[in-house]
Amino acid sequence: MRKNLLKRTMALALSTFLSVTFVNAQTTWKVDRSHSVVKFVVTHNVVSEVEGTFKVFDGTIKTAKEDFTDAQIDFTISVESINTNNEGRDRHLKADDMFDVAKFPNATFKSTSFKHLGGNKYELKGNLTIKDVTKPVTWEVTYGGSIQGARGKKAGFKAKTTIDRFDYNIKWNRVIEAGGLVVGKEVEVEVKLELDEVKQ
Repeated sequence: MRKNLLKRTMALALSTFLSVTFVNAQTTWKVDRSHSVVKFVVTHNVVSEVEGTFKVFDGTIKTAKEDFTDAQIDFTISVESINTNNEGRDRHLKADDMFDVAKFPNATFKSTSFKHLGGNKYELKGNLTIKDVTKPVTWEVTYGGSIQGARGKKAGFKAKTTIDRFDYNIKWNRVIEAGGLVVGKEVEVEVKLELDEVKQ
């Protein structure tokens, strides 16, 4: 009798443990950099735009829900890897009156919420740090879906936001003869990510 009771108790405890473990199990996703891009667009001379990318970046997403609504997102960009296809401009962007990469080599983002808006649309909020300034930002996110690939599970996201570079002390500028700024204050940022599930 006691043996049967002990067996039932142990079975219940094991079942409870496995259930809790399964419910609380987190999935970790890593950025596949070879199939991802981080780019930005800023107005130049009022009438045109300049685009650029960051070549080096990394990030992780941790979630226990299939719809990613509990996602914890951490992302890091090497500002020194900035590339606008113009060496002189890139050197200036790295200088102390712009990104000052000697002191602040990385920009970081850490999420605070990831809200499902319906369909494949999400709203991502979090804190963006550039140089020594941290500000809250909101991203418009499109979920591309997930698939089981030959090398494991993959997921895709596209995110967009607009920031004021002056908020982050990236303030170099000149006024052109016709009026207006050589470089616009607002910067559109777009991130396209392909993620790989990390096997535990």
